[in-house]
Order: sequence, then structure tokens, then C-alpha cells
Amino acid sequence: MTLPDIAPPLLRWYEQNKRTLPFRTVSTPYRVWVSEIMLQQTRVSAALPYFERFMAELPTVADLAACDPERLHKLWEGLGYYSRVRNLQKAAQIVMEQHGGALPADYDALLKLPGVGAYTAGAIASISFGLPVPAVDGNVLRVFARILNDGRDVTRPDVKKDLTACVMKLQPPERPGDYNQALMELGALACLPGGAPLCSECPLRGLCAARALGVQETLPVKAPPAAKRTQHWTVALVLDMENRRVLLQQRPQKGLLAGLWQPVLLEGARSAIQTEQALAALGVTARAVEPLTPARHVFSHLVWEMDGFACAAQSCAPPPGCVWAGRAEVDGVYTLPGAFKAYRPVLKKYLKRKEKVDIISVSENRCAGGCGWDFFWRQN
Repeated sequence: MTLPDIAPPLLRWYEQNKRTLPFRTVSTPYRVWVSEIMLQQTRVSAALPYFERFMAELPTVADLAACDPERLHKLWEGLGYYSRVRNLQKAAQIVMEQHGGALPADYDALLKLPGVGAYTAGAIASISFGLPVPAVDGNVLRVFARILNDGRDVTRPDVKKDLTACVMKLQPPERPGDYNQALMELGALACLPGGAPLCSECPLRGLCAARALGVQETLPVKAPPAAKRTQHWTVALVLDMENRRVLLQQRPQKGLLAGLWQPVLLEGARSAIQTEQALAALGVTARAVEPLTPARHVFSHLVWEMDGFACAAQSCAPPPGCVWAGRAEVDGVYTLPGAFKAYRPVLKKYLKRKEKVDIISVSENRCAGGCGWDFFWRQN
């Protein structure tokens, strides 16, 4: 296969059009590593404030390795895919123990770190250490599928291997980091996904085989994703009306959203009475006083369909695996994953109220469903 010489026009374009990003302005190996982990399944614009906050609190590998896991989750709250940050800390601890606190300037050694795959290792090695290795992500696969008019499924390992070999044949050995970043940037700014490339802004438009044939919008080819399983849950937003607290439940330390905190979550779709009975089995006396708006959260492999109730509870000792949390704890200590973001406004509205509430009158009544949150405040 004859490959077009894309490096010269690509690098000229990159110098003129690359975005100013904090992990490029100061591109230490640690900052590049953290940014690459954050940018997995996250847009650059969404990740930037998290990156700045993370670096301000954990500026070194040593800080990351020693960080309290609960605090680490809180710093990551909102980014999702929390296994990324758990692996990040595990890797930092290995770097401290085995590499003297400095990321190794070795592609194979980087690959051995938890959470570091071929792309991340290639990005760190080429950008931070100038090593001539590939860093092939979805952006790069899309660019090369179009340049070469390759209609094969880019999610297949053999196809990815072939395209990676093409990437490396064209990589200038004196500028591997810039070349890899330029390809990523081209995919982010011009060679866009979803059948909408901005060919008029692409420095490689004259070298693109797919554009020459007018088929660039049909590439890359990907196999359809597998169907997601659906699970139904009932969210019990259990509120201690007297002390202005919410009951939070910690998830198991392994599996989905491991170790994070959530409102009490009950399997299946439950009625108000069934929700109250389930809470009573946990040792919590509560009334389901208002239905919550149904919510839906899509994970990579499954979908949660959630209904629920705001429940007014008598103050009591928290059940095993649970804590009572006030506003300060919800805001600064306990990490609630994005799966429950639909319920945060309701929770914050409750927690910020300062009026004393007559818990007896609340606990002896049940809202039929249309009274709204003012029901809680009209009891005085």
C-alpha cells in the first residue's frame, strides 16, 4: 500500500491550530498521564475543570498515591467511570514503590501500570519522553480510515493493528509526540465523527482517498454495539426532617460504582407501601411522602430505569453500611455518582432549608402525589 506523506502538512496545521490546554502548557509526564486518563470517555471541555482542581490538590505522583480514597472519589465526582481513578491511584503507588516516584520513560514499563493501555502508554511515552511509539485512539482510527478509504470494521483487533502500522510508517522519529497529538487534534477539530467531517478545514483533504471518492461521511465502519441490559430500581430519598440529613448507602467495594455512596436503592419497581416496608426492614421508620420524577441512566453495558420516593424518616441510628449526611458532607465528603444526578436538586433543596419542621405531622401523613415539596415546609 502506498501511503501519502501526511506528516509535513499535518504538523504545520497543528502548530497553527492546536488548542491551548493546561496539560500541553506544562506537559510533565504526570500531568500528561492524568489528563489522558481523564479524557477516556470524557470530552476535553468537560474534563478541564476537573483536571485543574485535581492538579491543585494532588500536584505530584506522591500526593496521588497517598490520597485518602474517599477524597479521591470526591475529586473525581461527575467524571464517571470511577475505576479509572482507582487504577490511577494503584498505578501511582506502584510508581512510588518501583520507580522512585517518577513515571518510567519506557513504553513496556508504562503498559504494566494498572489502567494504562496501549494508547495511554503511547501518549505518555511519545509526548513526555519523545519515544517513537504510536498513540492510536478513536480519533486516529477515524482519520486513517478516511485517508486510506478503509471500509473494514475499525473495532476489529486485526484492523486496528494494520492502521497502527500505517500510523507508525508515517511518524517522523524526531517529532513523535507532536505527530501523535496532531492526529488526535485533527480528529477532534476537523475529521469529526458522526458523518460530519469538516473537510474544508482539514490540511489532509488533498491526500484523503475517501474524500476523493465522496465517501468520507460513511467512514469509519464500526460493528453495532451490543444491546444493553435494563435494570429497574426504586430510589428512596430518606430524609431526617428534624436534623436536615439524608440517609446515604455505600455500594459494595467491588463491581459497578464500587465504594461510592447513593440514596437507599431498592431492587425493582416498588410502591410507596413496599418502599416503607423495605426501609422498616433496615430499621428505618419512614413514610413515602412524595413520588420522585422517574430517571434513566445509561452505562456502557446496561441501563438503569429508576422511580422513587422522598421519604420522611424518624431520626435513628443508621443501618449497617449507611450514614446520615448533612449538606456539608454531601457537598464535600461523600461521592454520589452521576447515575443519581436527577435527584440532587431535590436533595439540595431539602438540605439548604433552615426552617424547623414539624416531623410528627409529616410522619403521620402521606402526600397523595400532587402536593409538591411545599408539603414539608407548611407543617409549622
